[in-house]
Amino acid sequence: MTRTRARIRAVDPVMHRRRAFAVTALAALALTACGSEEPASQGERGKSAVAAPTRDDAAFVKMLDEVARECPPPGTKRQSPAAPEGEAPTAPVEAPPGATAETPPGGAVEPVAPTAGPEVELDAHDWCAGVQHEQRVAEAVLQLKKPDPAQVRKVLNGLGYTDGRIHGLKQSGVTTKFVVDLRDKGGQLCLDGTANGELTEVDACSAPADGPFDIANIHRRS
Repeated sequence: MTRTRARIRAVDPVMHRRRAFAVTALAALALTACGSEEPASQGERGKSAVAAPTRDDAAFVKMLDEVARECPPPGTKRQSPAAPEGEAPTAPVEAPPGATAETPPGGAVEPVAPTAGPEVELDAHDWCAGVQHEQRVAEAVLQLKKPDPAQVRKVLNGLGYTDGRIHGLKQSGVTTKFVVDLRDKGGQLCLDGTANGELTEVDACSAPADGPFDIANIHRRS
């Protein structure tokens, strides 16, 4: 039942009695109506409890779209690196049946392709967007002579990264560390940064696409 503000004016006794009776009747009807209302179902309560996106959220998503406007659509798979110009792509050579693998001369160990981390987990959209975010954040933070957490947060906010997306912002000695959650549209992109006034490093990282953001679960570049 909605409650409204009442306005009271002076009236003659007869009109006062009539209006008092009318008000009493209306009040009784209103109370009856309130008592007859059925409680909202659990599902309806759940829907009403969901907060609508804030203005900051909308601005953040708009910024992400603007930064990645030249990148492939979300979900686009990355292609294998192209072979150097003038060289044909090489395919792995399988040993004949029964043959044993030999150690390369000098005991050299051939590098093994990563099986996890941003190099593997980020799609073409996130990989491209990550390069753009790395550059804009690094250039802005590098302008700080003494990048303490408060100054770094201010710079990140000014670039459109909201507080809810900034994690692990802390100072150790002269170095300030921070991680930015850039997951959007099912992506896994995040940024891992450090700054000390002389050197600023910002790298793309990957995080699980679902669930709350947790620094303990991010994968950094090897």
